[in-house]
Parts: sequence; C-alpha cells; structure tokens
Amino acid sequence: MTDSRPGSTLSAGAALCYDDLASPSSLIARSEVPVPAPTLHVSQHPAVLHKLAILRDEKTEPKKFREVVRELSWLLGYEALADVGVKPIRIRTPLEETDASELGERIGFMPILRAGLGMVDAMLELLPTAQVWHLGLFRDERTLRPVEYYNKLPDSATVDLCLILDPMLATGGSASAAIEVLKKWGAVRIKLVNLIAAPEGVAAVSSAHPDVQIHTAALDRGLNDKGYIQPGLGDAGDRQFGTGNVG
Repeated sequence: MTDSRPGSTLSAGAALCYDDLASPSSLIARSEVPVPAPTLHVSQHPAVLHKLAILRDEKTEPKKFREVVRELSWLLGYEALADVGVKPIRIRTPLEETDASELGERIGFMPILRAGLGMVDAMLELLPTAQVWHLGLFRDERTLRPVEYYNKLPDSATVDLCLILDPMLATGGSASAAIEVLKKWGAVRIKLVNLIAAPEGVAAVSSAHPDVQIHTAALDRGLNDKGYIQPGLGDAGDRQFGTGNVG
C-alpha cells in the first residue's frame, strides 16, 4: 500500500535545519543537486489519491474538508503503523485455544496545534489505547520559523513510538522542532504523518533527522515565495476551521 520511493530526489539547498536559516528566502532556496530521501513514503493507494483530489479542490467547504482530513489520516496512519512490533499471546475462540498477537509497543500521537487536531480522531480509531500529547507551534510569517507556545509532555517518555501529526510539511521547521522536542523527551522511535509535503521540508527533516520516517499522501512541486506548498491545498488550519483564505 505504500511506495517507499528510495529513489526520490530532493534539492540539497533545502536540506537545512530550521534554526540555521536566516531569512524566508533561504528557507525556500533550492539547488539542482539531488539528495536522496530513503525515509520518505508516498502513498499510492487509489483511495488516498481520490480523497487528496477532494482536499485540494478550492471549492471543498470546511465541513467536507474536515471529513476528508479524517479519512486520509486513517489511511496514512494505517500505512505508518505497518511495522509496529507485536508480541504473541494465547486466546480462546468459541471453539478452541489458539495463538494470536497483540501490540508490543506503546504508541503515542502528537498533533501539532492547531491543524493537526483534525487528524487525531482517525488515529484513535486505529489505536484507541494510544496516548495523545499536544504540541503548540506556529510559523512566524516574517521569518517562517516555528515558535513553540504550548508543551505539556510529562517529564520522561511514556511511549516507544510517537507519530507527529501535521497536515503540511512545508519548510520542515515545525517538524524539526517537534522532533527535537520528542528526542529530548526520550522517544525511541518517531514518524511524521503529513497529508502533503514539499521537497524542501522533506530534505530539511531527512538531513537533520535521518532516522525519522515520513509518511505522506503527496510530494508536491515546492514552495512559493510565501512558504506555501504548490500546488498544495492552501492553509490546512484555515480550511478546516473556516478562518481565512490563501491565494
């Protein structure tokens, strides 16, 4: 169900950690030197492609947009959790005892506020016992850098695998910031789940955190001079909550 795309190439100029960037223009600067991203997984599932078209359409209203965000999140989460460890157990069916398996890892979800909130319910449908921790980040529209304003993680890690939920992977700044927070917290494994991604963001995350896998529905063309993904889907937060327009 997932195309790992080990041969995907990204621009080397974008492979910069978010805190090394001096200006918005440097955040979206690109070069022709290819950089492999073996940790990038772009879904090729027909249902994902169909729902992505609805999400991108500018005529899609907020209610429908939220529904499709949820549906896409479920599909991408299903793929992202395919390698979760299991442990053997014995159970009894109505007929006899048999071998079975149950999850062997503690799993947590970290939605990036506010746009990532729309992805949480779908993930909890997959794993109702998962922990959910919230991280508040916003992108400074002048510098395009992430600013943290909310963090309620406990003192030490309580999960083995944490999925960061954010509809958009643009410059990679917020993703890199969230990954650094989780690594300092002590998370053993971290994955990103994004609805769409830009090459610049994938390159930045892959360069700074080559151990983090990225699962997305689409790898788009790139960023415009305002840091928006093209062709993209606009601002995922605004479109979910009906709070603005992006041209």
